[in-house]
Amino acid sequence: MGEMIFLIILGLVFLIFASIQDLKKREVANWISFSLIIFALGYRLFYSLFSGEFNFLYQGLIGLGIFFILGNLLYYGRMFAGGDAKLMIALGTVLPLSSSFFINLKIFIIFLFVFLFAGGIYGLSVSIVLSLGNFKRFKKEFSKRLDKNKKLIYIVMFLGLIVMSLGLLENLFFILGVIIFIFPYFYLYAKAVDESCMVKKVKTGKLTEGDWLYENIKVKNKLIKARWEGLSKKDIGLIQEKYKSVLIRYGIPFVPVFLISFLILIYIWSSGMIEGLWNPFW
Repeated sequence: MGEMIFLIILGLVFLIFASIQDLKKREVANWISFSLIIFALGYRLFYSLFSGEFNFLYQGLIGLGIFFILGNLLYYGRMFAGGDAKLMIALGTVLPLSSSFFINLKIFIIFLFVFLFAGGIYGLSVSIVLSLGNFKRFKKEFSKRLDKNKKLIYIVMFLGLIVMSLGLLENLFFILGVIIFIFPYFYLYAKAVDESCMVKKVKTGKLTEGDWLYENIKVKNKLIKARWEGLSKKDIGLIQEKYKSVLIRYGIPFVPVFLISFLILIYIWSSGMIEGLWNPFW
């Protein structure tokens, strides 16, 4: 149990540092994620050498492998930025809190469910705060998108009504229909927040590697694209030669969701609830 507590404390310390940095600078330095991997696996290795329980190390390596795949899927699926993906991968070395692979698999699944739920609430809350703080710009952008997409909205809402009517046969259809009916408004709301609240003019001297350009810009004969991977050091150097400021798109600082989800998971784990879940199957 003591070895697990050390891993929990280690994970908490790194997640707190990462959350502070993300809130302040809208980025997570690579050294935080790489250091967490090194410290966690290093601790697992030394503990295994002195105790002879090498399964403790193996579980950490398995966790790293699973979360490496997961982090890359989220990154290349354009759901995570690079820093978030690396932090997710690093957590894979901490989250195996049992000597049993199947219990650790439960821990991974529970963490992901908690993460998605907490992330949804967090994202919605932050977007509401942003839209209220920039209400005039948000209202203008939202109204413009409503007018532009009226026909598509009506089609989707009509489809939602049809699916809701099937609720007379099965309740699940009614719930699905409601989701379809309101989905266009949530989508346009998110896009309006993104366009009106998450784009800022930044002096080129303050650009950092990984920043997202709002739109493509041309420097001499080269087109620097607004791509998901963000700006490279070479791109920044070229931009600084010609431009004094550029428009940069910012994302919502998401690392606090890692910390919140980790704390909830630790509560579930410490209460002993994990071992009792899905026992009929595992």
